Amino acid sequence: MIAESGSQQADTGDDVDAAPTSTRRFVAAPSLVPEPEFSRREGLPFLTFVAIVVVAGLAHLTGAPIFISIALLATGLAGLAVHLRARRSEHRTAALLDETTARSRAEIETLADRMWEMQESDERFRGLIDALGDLVIHRDRDGYIVYANKVFADLVEIDQRDLAGKTLAELGIEVGIVPDAAFSDHECLSSTDVAISTPSGPRWFSWIELSVRDKDSDAVSHRAIARDITARKRAESSLITARERAEYASQAKSRFLATVSHEIRTPMNGIMGMARLLADTSLSPEQQTYVGAVSTSASALLALIEDLLDYSKIEAGRFDPEPQPMSVREIADNIIELLAARAFAKRIGLGCHVEPDVPQLITADPGKVRQVLLNLIGNAIKFTDSGGVLVSIARARTETSDRVCFTIADTGPGLHDEDLDRIFEEFEQADGTSTRTHGGAGLGLAISRRLVAAMGGTISVSSRLGQGSEFVFEIPAIAATEAPQGRQNALLGRRAVILSKNAVEADAIARTIRANGGAVDVATAAAQAAPFAAGCDVILVDAAMEESDGRLLKRLRQSGFSDCEAITLIAPTDRGMLGEFRASGYATFLARPVRGGTLLRVLLSSHAASLAQPQPEKRGAPTMRAVGNRQRGLSVLIAEDNDINAMLARATLLKAGHRVKVVGNGKAAVEAVTGAGHRDRFDVVLMDLHMPVMDGLDAIAAIRRHEEETAVSPVPIMVLSADSQEKTRHAVLAHGASGFVTKPLDPQALVNAVEGQVVAA
Repeated sequence: MIAESGSQQADTGDDVDAAPTSTRRFVAAPSLVPEPEFSRREGLPFLTFVAIVVVAGLAHLTGAPIFISIALLATGLAGLAVHLRARRSEHRTAALLDETTARSRAEIETLADRMWEMQESDERFRGLIDALGDLVIHRDRDGYIVYANKVFADLVEIDQRDLAGKTLAELGIEVGIVPDAAFSDHECLSSTDVAISTPSGPRWFSWIELSVRDKDSDAVSHRAIARDITARKRAESSLITARERAEYASQAKSRFLATVSHEIRTPMNGIMGMARLLADTSLSPEQQTYVGAVSTSASALLALIEDLLDYSKIEAGRFDPEPQPMSVREIADNIIELLAARAFAKRIGLGCHVEPDVPQLITADPGKVRQVLLNLIGNAIKFTDSGGVLVSIARARTETSDRVCFTIADTGPGLHDEDLDRIFEEFEQADGTSTRTHGGAGLGLAISRRLVAAMGGTISVSSRLGQGSEFVFEIPAIAATEAPQGRQNALLGRRAVILSKNAVEADAIARTIRANGGAVDVATAAAQAAPFAAGCDVILVDAAMEESDGRLLKRLRQSGFSDCEAITLIAPTDRGMLGEFRASGYATFLARPVRGGTLLRVLLSSHAASLAQPQPEKRGAPTMRAVGNRQRGLSVLIAEDNDINAMLARATLLKAGHRVKVVGNGKAAVEAVTGAGHRDRFDVVLMDLHMPVMDGLDAIAAIRRHEEETAVSPVPIMVLSADSQEKTRHAVLAHGASGFVTKPLDPQALVNAVEGQVVAA
């Protein structure tokens, strides 16, 4: 019989709600032994025994032999004994059966309880999985669904009982079956993202499936659990969209910066260049003052604009280093020469010393190094009114690091201790009051700090009020190419004397001589130099102390320097006196600020004739040499669409003795170079980048293709551009340009660059 507990309430008078009803079912085990019929079993053995006793008595009364009566009595007693034993056995069996029945009933009830608990646990587990919202699918070897939970059924809107036997492909879900070969080790865990179409739109799930092969039966099953990742996918899509927009905005900002840089530098080039050309004409003192004011104001405005553009590039994230092999010496010397005019205008010294062990080449971003040096040296010149600025470059090598150390020391007013950290912040200056002497936006040092950090270096400052400041920045010497061996002893046995009132430049020259094995003494007057005459091989005299008739050198000869060679140190403004200096007895000259390489070359030369024409690195005497070799000068083609810039370049080159032709676009430049009758006509081409009809890069490519097709030697092409970014330099050189000149143009730098291309060729 089957009963449900709780389906009927026992009539006990208890409260119906005393305990919750249970839906558990159990089966009552039936009795294994039927109840005996005592009415038929109990009386029959006793009556039989009485009947036997009566028969025995009658037999004895009738005279039957006595043994018959005894036999009958024995038979009755034996039957009665058998009956009694059977009854006892029957009672024991009944008791055993009752005990077995009770035990079986208990076991059945226990088994029913366990089955119910398992069913209840399974239902709770499935309920938990459904509550989590994950899809649970079990498929067989062929991909047919064996089981799918309610969440999956609700998602695909199919009754859970109807999912068995279907495939995922039938439901529009693209999840293939892992091939058996993929889990030769009896299992394979796979993961993928799956899109499932729903009435509310597609939803994404992270589908993780475990494919298992039974070792014994070789049966295969695929059990998967999938979690909804729609929100994550949407977030990823939003991030991708935001990143694309940011990249587009960054590219737009980069184009804007390049355009602004070009558009600002182009008119500034005209203002500064024309002011310099005007200063070289016959002007009254008053006019010279006004022209000087124009040049000074234009230079200050250009410096401010460059700082703002550089800061904008950094804020836009456009300051990632572009490492490439670079010469530390070359960059330092070029910057010193570039800034020398500012120092000479303030009548202060500017010198540079590079230690012999500094690597010949390192891998770094030359544009970033150049910019940091320009900022630091420019600031030092700006704030120094007497004395000078000394740039020292050394190598700092330890067991774990190898770095190049740049030190810029000045004799300016110095800094307060509380200003040492603040000056590296944006828009901060040592003197932030409205009555400050020097202007500026306060961005140079902030930009320098970020650039140095981007290159993996450090920057710091030390200063004492009234005694000047010292800025130091270091960058890693990556992939260093060592300098030629033996330079430390290149001047061994040579002795020099430097006569100059400029202590900073004299100190830089003296350091270079000593670092290369030579001996040197420094004097500030002829009388002070006399004691050093003994054993002197060469004397270097500052042209600022010499007279046009060479009186100072004559006095020096009379005071003991009769046998030593004399070299004059000239500033750019002293070039017109070179002939007089040579006539006075000077063997050659060194242009200030003196390059270390040029100094060594001059001091090591053994013939006066070679000393008479030293070959400074890419500047100094090339103008005289190049023009002297070509009596009619060079033939130069200028491709420039801006009339003022074209006028400036043309006037500068004509003044230097060269012949010039000007065209207004790239196509005209190509026709001028490649047209009939123009072969080998131009010695140098100056090409602007941004021009109508055809830009500079396309024009360069067209000229180079023509040269390859006609097998003619390539003409040097110098690119003129206001875009000073390092990647722009790389791009034009990769397109076949021979050099790069940045606007605003410096007239002398332009002449040197043009003539240097011909000399190099």
